[in-house]
Amino acid sequence: MMNKDDVVIHVKGMLERANTPVTKKCSIYKVPLLIRQLNQKAYTPKVVSIGPYHHSSHRLRNMERHKVMYCKSFLERVKTKTSMESWIKYIADKEDQIRKCYSDAIPFSSNKLVEIICVDSGFILELFWITHHYRTSETYLSTPWFENAIFSDLLLLENQLPFFVLNDLFSLSIDDSDTTSFIQLTFEYFQYFNKSKLSHNHITCHHFTDLLRTFYLCGREKTTRADQWPHIPSVTKLSEAGIRFASFESKCLLNLSFSNRVLQIPKFKMADNTEQWFRNMIALEQFHYPKESYITEYALVLQYLVNTGKDVDILVKEGVMENLLGDSDVAAEKTKRLCRNIVLSDFSSDYVSLWQNLDASYKSRKLKLKSTLRRDYCKGPWQTAATISAIVLLILSFIQTVCSVWQIT
Repeated sequence: MMNKDDVVIHVKGMLERANTPVTKKCSIYKVPLLIRQLNQKAYTPKVVSIGPYHHSSHRLRNMERHKVMYCKSFLERVKTKTSMESWIKYIADKEDQIRKCYSDAIPFSSNKLVEIICVDSGFILELFWITHHYRTSETYLSTPWFENAIFSDLLLLENQLPFFVLNDLFSLSIDDSDTTSFIQLTFEYFQYFNKSKLSHNHITCHHFTDLLRTFYLCGREKTTRADQWPHIPSVTKLSEAGIRFASFESKCLLNLSFSNRVLQIPKFKMADNTEQWFRNMIALEQFHYPKESYITEYALVLQYLVNTGKDVDILVKEGVMENLLGDSDVAAEKTKRLCRNIVLSDFSSDYVSLWQNLDASYKSRKLKLKSTLRRDYCKGPWQTAATISAIVLLILSFIQTVCSVWQIT
């Protein structure tokens, strides 16, 4: 028989121990199942776990000894300035703050979490130091395959350490005469994404996924938001209506423009990792930047534009897309599913204005008729000449018929 008093005591205790699961300090999120199930590999590390979320993965255990060796190497390198004991003390003092950076409860004890943060931080610092000094590690992690896999794993939203921890541990470890900062090392390691040569000075970020988003947003001006949802036809439909496409140089990949029936889009690459990078930035925006979802709205635009391999072929032909996947249908499939199960409540006002102008041109009957004639009867000079000749013959035949009727009457 249920003892009501015991239940009351239990529930009261549970409520007293309850804490807000997610605070404003949170910046590292677990991707919800509804989003993750569309492409689990895009959110899951391939070779190395960083932080607590994937630490227990059996697939990644082989890397633990390599991470320990990297951590040991870095601490030996800076032993005159710091020690493992000082690192442990710093991380232990920051434990509560670190836990609040993660959206999901961390199942590890204080001792285990401090150990994870210490080893993973040492691994990253040594990796970045090697890159900064153009030195080669003596382990097989320096092979191109592992370098590429580790590079990709460090950008996953669930595979992050708080940036302030790495920055503080680095500051504790370097000599006062060394002017190199950790943000500088980070920029050098991820320089592939810094297309606009953004300076590392005065840049702040929560973690590496957040920095990736910063690189993509460089040159994108903040705009007012509009709750209107633009109508965006596919590339093929726009092309059939006489809309042309062109690539142009821009500091920001997200800057689109439309004038004189030409949609200008900065050239972008569709490669093996493109979907992964965008998915993780979109997941970050869903929970951390819901009112500044610039990456998400750009991806949604691409999703509407590209439905089939034919859409990809047109963009490739016009120099807008570089399809490194080879197969147009595969590229289309990866593009059009970027924003499934994603919530976007509004668009940037400049995007809405652009698509309203584009839609007006698309719906123009005069433009459609002109495009149809050009497509069906004037594809080339010979076909154009044949079409004109047919029209002339039709006119002459009509005149001859009229003259014959006159003669009969």
